[in-house]
Amino acid sequence: MSSWKFILLLALFGTSLFNWGCSAKDKGNFDLVWSDEFDYEGLPDETKWNYDTVGNSYGWGNNELQYYTVRDEKNAWVDGEYLHISAIREKLDDFNYTSARLTTKEKGDWLYGRMEIRAQVPGGRGIWPAIWMLPTDWEYGGWPESGEIDIMEHVGYDPDSIHTTVHTGAFNHGIGTQKGKATYVPDCEEAFYVYAIEWNEDKIDFFIDDKLVFTFNNTKGGPAEWPFDKRFYLILNVAVGGNWGGLHGVDDSIFPATMKVDYVRIYQ
Repeated sequence: MSSWKFILLLALFGTSLFNWGCSAKDKGNFDLVWSDEFDYEGLPDETKWNYDTVGNSYGWGNNELQYYTVRDEKNAWVDGEYLHISAIREKLDDFNYTSARLTTKEKGDWLYGRMEIRAQVPGGRGIWPAIWMLPTDWEYGGWPESGEIDIMEHVGYDPDSIHTTVHTGAFNHGIGTQKGKATYVPDCEEAFYVYAIEWNEDKIDFFIDDKLVFTFNNTKGGPAEWPFDKRFYLILNVAVGGNWGGLHGVDDSIFPATMKVDYVRIYQ
């Protein structure tokens, strides 16, 4: 390639030319095994999604402030293009906020693969949207021994960052040893990004728009360090407050605060 053509390509595409070596694998290496394109209207498809409410009574272990509802279109609905998960300021029982927490447990559970979700996150002080995974069977014990995979977390008081993290018995935020990365994504609250992992027996790679941002390697240290040899399910939720999301309080002017999800695709 002549030097002037290379300069022209740089001008057109910027640094993306240098990201090719850090991109996700060609999806031709995978088969699509599960998806929701949200090309319908109404409540989320209950053949694919559950409403998780079990932690409402105790703040989900993080002193969260929201009450997760079931089949309430104010908090979770599909408009033919996107899934909306919306945290609302409203009084319900002893709670001042409602939201939704959707899971695929026993309707979509996977060991290894590429998990890919295109989404736009809400912002504002006190909001805490997440796309993440928990173990279906908890074979190594309760949290964190059986593991947690945080494909994407965002806290509104840190508006230009996306967090990707894993938790295990040896590596978790309870003892300050969690493994992860904060990635600078200044327009994450205005734009859609593809949040993905590629997970196999050796490592979990984390991607934002197919750019590799973090890798957690199998340390071969047993389940305390690598419990990720069991099946996991997907969770989509928007929390309010909590030990992390509410670290600087909650700005009540931000509500409703909505995460939009364009699609969820699972490849193996």
